[in-house]
Amino acid sequence: MRVLVTGAPGLLGAAIVREFADTDVRALGHRELDVADAAAVDTLVDETRPEVIINCAAYNDVDGAQREADVALRTNALGVLTLARAARRVDALLVHYSTDFVFDGETDRPYVEEDSPNPLGVYAASKLLGEWFSRESRSYVLRVESLFGQPGPSGARRGSLATIVDRIVADAEVAVFVDRTVSPTYTDDLAKATRSIIERGLAPGIYHCVNAGAVSWLEIAQETARQLGRPLRAKSLTLATANLQAPRPRYSALSPARLAAADIVMPDWQDALSRYLSSRS
Repeated sequence: MRVLVTGAPGLLGAAIVREFADTDVRALGHRELDVADAAAVDTLVDETRPEVIINCAAYNDVDGAQREADVALRTNALGVLTLARAARRVDALLVHYSTDFVFDGETDRPYVEEDSPNPLGVYAASKLLGEWFSRESRSYVLRVESLFGQPGPSGARRGSLATIVDRIVADAEVAVFVDRTVSPTYTDDLAKATRSIIERGLAPGIYHCVNAGAVSWLEIAQETARQLGRPLRAKSLTLATANLQAPRPRYSALSPARLAAADIVMPDWQDALSRYLSSRS
């Protein structure tokens, strides 16, 4: 299988590259390829003729997107359109990752794929546009959230959970949201599920690809401290008092039931957390 991975140095990209290391994989970061540069993408795709394009490139600065809407839209929306058109031209499969932020959080149960999106900010809107643009080709859109895992060789973005772990180990105060509910996603599990989806040939479309469970960030910190056998010095934050530039969905847990129905069962978040902590030791 010939695989092209964009956004390879990131937290997710590194896990994808590790998972597909036994294939003919070409892994590129933004320095090597701007996904919104149609000419550069077309040249690369013509050279490599990938069977699968896995797009891990993203502008993930939620607050920064409010100030740099053009930058967020270029990567998260136009970049996906460019990749989708290139994939269609060479009959490649496109895998693209979206986010829980496409929802407004005004619910009390995990979102399913059929729920209607309602993005609250620029970042969220740019990711929803990316979902729509991916339809230009045969594609999977995998919605993920609250990623954690081992970074690649470049030591790129580590995720919020890594910060929580570091501060617990250092016996430092940990600032965590008490009113934001998520479904944490271990990048190793996400990468394995991605490969399973491709190899089993699931129907193209949207899938929620997260570890099972709905939990607040305070509860994540509490479970992390428990598994580490250390005390937690928590500082409670709320969305109303955090002084954030971009709005966040209050309840944005996702249900991976559609994947489970296809016999791709995502482990629960506590199990994923345990394996992640073991990998750090």
